[in-house]
Amino acid sequence: MKWLTLLCGLLACFATLHAEEKVWRIMPVGDSLTEGGSKFPHYRNSLLKKLRDAGAKVEYVGTRRSGSPMGPLAHEGYGGKNSRFLAQTVPGSFAKHPADIVLLHACHNHFADINPIPGIVADHESMIAAFRKVNPNVMVLVAKPITSAKLPKYSYLPPLGEALAQMAKRLHTEKQPVIIVDQATGFDPQKDTIADLVHPNEQGAEKMAQRWFEALKPVVKP
Repeated sequence: MKWLTLLCGLLACFATLHAEEKVWRIMPVGDSLTEGGSKFPHYRNSLLKKLRDAGAKVEYVGTRRSGSPMGPLAHEGYGGKNSRFLAQTVPGSFAKHPADIVLLHACHNHFADINPIPGIVADHESMIAAFRKVNPNVMVLVAKPITSAKLPKYSYLPPLGEALAQMAKRLHTEKQPVIIVDQATGFDPQKDTIADLVHPNEQGAEKMAQRWFEALKPVVKP
C-alpha cells in the first residue's frame, strides 16, 4: 500500500504544479484601436507588460501578428473593419486559437446617421455565442468604447456604451462571465488621441491598457 500512497502523493503534486503553471490565453479583438498602426500606438504592449510585471502568466492568441519590444504578439485586430466584419471573421479564428479571455472593443467604423447601435449589439452577441460554443467557460470583457471628437460620425458611441452595458448584464452568468470595461470614462479625445481625434496617442493607449489591466488583474493574478 505504500507504493499506492506514494503514487497518489506524486499525482497530487503533479496536479498542483500543473494548476500553478496555467497560462491564461487572452484574445484581443477589435479594429485599428486593437491592431495599432504606423502613426498611432495600441494598448496591447503596455497591457501585457503590466500583467507580466504583476506576476500573471498570460499570452495573447489569434491569427494575426505584430511586432513589439517583447516579440511578435498575436491578436484579432483589423484596421478599418466594423463589428459586422468581426462577427463574420473572428469566430473562425477563435476556433483555431481558443482563449480563456476575450477583450472585445469593436465599436468604431460605423456612421451615426444609419443608427448602427442595434446591429453592433447584435454582432457582439453573435461573437459571444460563438466563443461560448468553443469554450463554454470563456470570459468576455466588453469595452464601453473610448469616445471620439470626430463628430457627427461617432456621436453614437456614448449611447452604444450604455447599450453594451445592458447587454453584458443580460448575458453574464457566473460560469460564463460577460463584464463591461469602461474605457470611456476619463478618456478625453481632445487630449488622448492623435490629430484625427479617433485613434489613441501614447497617453490614450496607456489609459486603455490600464482599464483592461484593472479588469484582468483579479482574474489572472498568480
